[in-house]
Amino acid sequence: MILVDSTIVSVATPVIREDLDTTYNAVLWVTSAYLLAYAVPLLITGRLGDRFGPKTLYLSGLTLFTLASLWCGLTGSVEMLIVARIFQGLGASLMTPQTMAVITRTFPATNRGQAMALWGATAGVATLVGPILGGILIDTAGWQWIFFINVPIGILAFYLCWKLVPSLETHSHSFDLVGVALSAIAMFCIVFGVQEGEKYDWGHMTGIISVPALIVFGLIVLAVFIYWQSRIKTEPLVPLSIFKDRNFSLANVAITTVGFAITAMAFPFFLYAQEVRGLSATKGALFLVPMAVLSGVLAPWVGKMVDRIHPRTITAFGLATGSASMFWLSYEMTPDSKAWQILLPMALLGVANAFMWSPLGATATRNLPLAQAGAGAGIYNTTRQVGAVLGSAGVAALIQARLTANLPGLNTGGGAGGQTGQKLPPAIADQFSSAMAQSVLLPASVLLIGLIAALAFARPDHVAPRRSTKIDAT
Repeated sequence: MILVDSTIVSVATPVIREDLDTTYNAVLWVTSAYLLAYAVPLLITGRLGDRFGPKTLYLSGLTLFTLASLWCGLTGSVEMLIVARIFQGLGASLMTPQTMAVITRTFPATNRGQAMALWGATAGVATLVGPILGGILIDTAGWQWIFFINVPIGILAFYLCWKLVPSLETHSHSFDLVGVALSAIAMFCIVFGVQEGEKYDWGHMTGIISVPALIVFGLIVLAVFIYWQSRIKTEPLVPLSIFKDRNFSLANVAITTVGFAITAMAFPFFLYAQEVRGLSATKGALFLVPMAVLSGVLAPWVGKMVDRIHPRTITAFGLATGSASMFWLSYEMTPDSKAWQILLPMALLGVANAFMWSPLGATATRNLPLAQAGAGAGIYNTTRQVGAVLGSAGVAALIQARLTANLPGLNTGGGAGGQTGQKLPPAIADQFSSAMAQSVLLPASVLLIGLIAALAFARPDHVAPRRSTKIDAT
């Protein structure tokens, strides 16, 4: 539900903007608000799962998420939709760390990769179900149904979780409320500054507050937060000792770039598909079919490899392939490209997804102590969502900048084209598609940072080094 709801809104973005008569920047906050509310509490919700049990926290989050989904569908303004999405994100933040914590605490390190592979395959299925289901619902019933659909699913999931998910041992933890406040302030200032920077021409938002000052303030608060975590006498929100595990630290760097890239790629691509190619939401989402199918099919096979092969080999291949696929996609995003020319890089991205999600998750959690399973899962999912939030904000700013440069006479605040499913006039379609293609270069480049991190992975204890073929002279 969480992953579907992230991808499903990307498909609906142009329709929501038109129906609610708002700007691109405002409707982007429908996604950014969800991601922000999702990311900020993850650190503490992981700890809450250790304290009260992952099953209890999961059911609480599922209830909040389901009710907020109903609210999203009933709202009639973009402002209330953003508020409802905040509560939906809070529900998602309660659920997500519990899934990784249950896997970490249930499966031994020697075969945890296979379990994480199923976890990763779910992401592959979600990338298919979200856009396709979203397109069908938008074209037949209206964008509100992309949220209403969560209600019956949420009720069924609540029953199944109540009956089938085991109740695990709890651990007593104190909670660093000062750290929660500092991390929330830092995250909001940085993301809001990046998101709104282009709108205010990177100058003053009010008489005394400027965009650069807000971002710098957020970075300062982030530094204070890290210092506070190192000095706090009670249990810190983020136990910095957990980063002594080299692979855990590097996996967090890599998954941040993955979260950034996947989120940042979706928005400019769907704008290109619907406004340049004139496709409906459903037909635009069909471009993602090869990506989702290959990701879901390959994920279990890759999971078995993770338990036997050095993680550096698997994850480096995935990140390099992901970056290459996005560079390729950017090259093919022209008004005259054939459908198969778009499908090929999408298929390559599906291969990359299978080699990124589950191997990184398994590598990050492999050596975590069971008592810190919730904390580790919270940190890992937080960094992933931080990447997604910054990806949404960063690509929004880049899209506005490229549209301004390529089409200086275009009113980007109100949209570029007419109704969804109608092509832009040829006079501006070429420059508009160029702006979207140039925006995809951002996530393609960011994945290269993750590749560098993956190349530095150490061999985990459960993977034996290859035997030397050299003959001992003695």
